[in-house]
Amino acid sequence: MDHAELLALFDRDLRAGARPDGPDARVERTGGVVRQVASAQGWNGIVWSDLDEAGADAAIAAQIDHYTGLGLDFEWKLYGHDRPADLGPRLRAAGFTPEPAETLMIGEVAVVAHDAEPPEGVRVEPVTDPAGVDLVAHVHQDAFGADSSWLRHQLLARLSAAPDTVVAVVAMAGDWPVSAARMELVPGTPFAGLWGGGTVRGWRGRGIYRSLVAHRARAAAARGYSYLQVDASDQSRPILERLGFLPLTTTTPYQYTS
Repeated sequence: MDHAELLALFDRDLRAGARPDGPDARVERTGGVVRQVASAQGWNGIVWSDLDEAGADAAIAAQIDHYTGLGLDFEWKLYGHDRPADLGPRLRAAGFTPEPAETLMIGEVAVVAHDAEPPEGVRVEPVTDPAGVDLVAHVHQDAFGADSSWLRHQLLARLSAAPDTVVAVVAMAGDWPVSAARMELVPGTPFAGLWGGGTVRGWRGRGIYRSLVAHRARAAAARGYSYLQVDASDQSRPILERLGFLPLTTTTPYQYTS
């Protein structure tokens, strides 16, 4: 499958055909837009749009009205191939704030390296209960310097309501969590998404991130998935390329705060 075909499959299955990412979320399709609506602790935003120059501004205004009417901040997840070509500037003009762009990368499960192991003294443990979720949230907060309450809420809900759709792991050095990541499985599609891979300072550059990618690749293969999808930062992109992932396009989160 070439890049264009793979990107079209991604758009069809994970964007236009998006499914809710948790038990308290719903996906709505209206006016050329696919959006997710969740609680204030969940993820709210636009996952796909099919807009033209004539109707884009009205569609943007309609989404602002919808979410602000619910009292929710939200994100418009813009991809490099979305149309119209000036959708980013239109979002900025409407009051959205762009965050740093990432690279959408996809790897074939059969091609991605499965043999990377954690360094000596580090072990990878599955996360299946609230204590493990707390460790994941702790790593997220330390690694990214961001509030992790939403992650704790989302992961607990998913492990409780749909445990077959998520794989979460934490890397431990003794009793201390030093890295964590999760994989979200999308039933009925060939895709599994890799999310949240982060390592705390002092433990980076030792191959832990690489080992967590390999661990999740093995888990995806065991479950019959064909592709792994990642929104890669500039730091993780080179590692993922060495593991067999291909860059397809960019993705930029545009945030709207009421």
